[in-house]
Amino acid sequence: MFDTLHLMFETQYSGLVLAVDEIAEGVRALGEPTRATYREFDELSSIDEDTDRPEAEEMIRRLVKGREQTARTARSMFGVVEWPSTSRPPTTSRSACRSTRRPP
Repeated sequence: MFDTLHLMFETQYSGLVLAVDEIAEGVRALGEPTRATYREFDELSSIDEDTDRPEAEEMIRRLVKGREQTARTARSMFGVVEWPSTSRPPTTSRSACRSTRRPP
């Protein structure tokens, strides 16, 4: 089971790294500073960092819970961001969008 879970988790965090980079590029394109350290990311995170070493099934439960929280956070931003006239969210960081208000 280790190999299967390792591959799944690697796919997850590789995708997250790419998403964070894409978001950071979009933020910089808007002329805003980006977060750059783990401490800064942790301060903004709504997902608590694990401090234990859970069994495999618990790891998966936590991954699902974290992804659900990420989806809720993303949906909450729809009222903060004004999308281009295409009326749907951009698919890349190079799409034009601008913040209509600053997050707290």
